[in-house]
Amino acid sequence: MTTSFKTPLLGSQDDTDFDSVYEPAEDSFLLLDMLEKDHAFLTSIDPGLCLEVGCGSGICITFLAQILSNTATFFCTDINPKAVEMTRATALKNGQTVEPVLCNLTDALEQRLKGKVDVLLFNPPYVVTPSQEVASSGIEASWAGGIKGREVTDKFLPKVASLLSPKGAFYLVVIKENDPDDIGRLMKGYGLVMTCLGSRRAGREFLSTLRFTRQNYSGGS
Repeated sequence: MTTSFKTPLLGSQDDTDFDSVYEPAEDSFLLLDMLEKDHAFLTSIDPGLCLEVGCGSGICITFLAQILSNTATFFCTDINPKAVEMTRATALKNGQTVEPVLCNLTDALEQRLKGKVDVLLFNPPYVVTPSQEVASSGIEASWAGGIKGREVTDKFLPKVASLLSPKGAFYLVVIKENDPDDIGRLMKGYGLVMTCLGSRRAGREFLSTLRFTRQNYSGGS
C-alpha cells in the first residue's frame, strides 16, 4: 500500500495468531487508504472520540489514531478475546493509545457513547454465506455475513445514527453483493447521507468504502 502514513505494525507474535484473528487483507487496506484519502475531512471535524466495531488485529483503529496524531480518545470492540488482545498489542507496538472492549458490536458501550462518536469504523463480515456460519465460534465468523452478506451489518446499521455526534462520520466497508445502494436508502431513513469514497476489485470481490454523515451537517470538505 503506497501511503504517506505508515501502515501499522501488527501486534501478532507469529502466524498462528491468525488462526483465530482476522488477518488484514484487501478490505482492511482499502479502508486504510480511504481514511488517508479523507484525512482533510477527518481533521476538519476535529474528532474527540473514535470507535471501531469489530477491530480484529487492530490495524484500522491504530491507523486512525496515527493519522489523527492520537489527539482523540479511541475505543474499539470485538466479540473475540484474542482480537481484543491483539488490538491492544498492535496499538502499543505503534505507540498509540486504544481502549479495546470485549463485546458484541457496541452492546457494552451504547449508553456511554450515545451521541458522542465523531468517527465510527466498521469493516463487517460481508461475505455471502449460509446463515449458520454467522453464529460460528470459529475464524469463519470474522468474514461470514449470511444472506446477502448483510446479516451482521443489518443488525448494526440501526444503531449508527444514535451513536454519532452531530458532526460524526461512519465508515463502512462493503462488497457489491451487499447492495450498497440499498444500504444508502436505508441510512437515508436515519438522516444519514452516503458518499462512496472509493472502490477496488480484489479477486472476485468488488470492495467499496462508504462514508455516512448527517444530512444537516455542513462542516468538513
